Amino acid sequence: MTKNPHILMCRPKFFGVTYAINPWMDPKSWASQAGAFAKDARREWRDLYAQLKTLGAEISLVAPEEGLPDLVFTANAAVVMDGKALLARFRHEERQGEEPVFQRSFEKLRAKGAISEIRTLPDGVFLEGAGDCVFDATRKIYWMGHGPRSSLTARRYVEEHLGVETVALQLADPRFYHMDTALCPLARGELIYVPEAFTEDGLSEISARVTPEKRIPVGPEDAVRLAANAVNIDGAIVLSRCGEDLRRRLEERGYRVIETPLASFARSGGSAFCLTLRLDLRSRPAAAAKVRSAQRAAVAATMP
Repeated sequence: MTKNPHILMCRPKFFGVTYAINPWMDPKSWASQAGAFAKDARREWRDLYAQLKTLGAEISLVAPEEGLPDLVFTANAAVVMDGKALLARFRHEERQGEEPVFQRSFEKLRAKGAISEIRTLPDGVFLEGAGDCVFDATRKIYWMGHGPRSSLTARRYVEEHLGVETVALQLADPRFYHMDTALCPLARGELIYVPEAFTEDGLSEISARVTPEKRIPVGPEDAVRLAANAVNIDGAIVLSRCGEDLRRRLEERGYRVIETPLASFARSGGSAFCLTLRLDLRSRPAAAAKVRSAQRAAVAATMP
């Protein structure tokens, strides 16, 4: 992680709940107070944006487009590592229109030098970006969710294109339809996770890779607050809200918990992490990457 993270966001100019592709979404309820809810969403997004800027983030923006209400959830745009972006492929038709918009956005980022490569998935292989592919910097792995949205076969392409070991866990509860709603690795190695979101095999995989003192299970009340859908920047954890017990457990480990209410986005099944995409993640420290690059160049120079 860098001291000044680079984050991709999208203003909620056209955000709304106009269809239902997960249990959180109720278009009829949204329509009953659409004006008020949309106004709240804009305010909540601005507060999140301001908080991330206060924490030192550089923020690039995707231009909102009418008819794409979920474009605001930029975590789903791509999986990004070491300057390489593996663009998302969406399962539901309602979100497939976002794909060319995100591609154009990444082409602009590449022109500015923020991204070096753009890669795509084959037809029929679904992967909904970092929403289902959450990087654990301590263990140097991706936790990848599959089942509701992303294909298990996507694991192969993540590993091939981005060079990071990918641990695929089946998501078992429709409320936690993306990995980022169910799991959040923290800067010092802890893992926040929602136990009921996973199968027994998935929980066994988490137990095998994360020692007991580093595991922070989220209780049912905080799970439906989407407390695991958090943005972790060094010692700060930005989330919509959480209960006192979870706050205490995080603060005891030295983290600063920052609540920024995002209730409007929870109506669509999203929260803080969903609204952001890290563009600056590195699979190894920058110094080590430079050494390896120099070594490769030296070897290449000796070849005929």
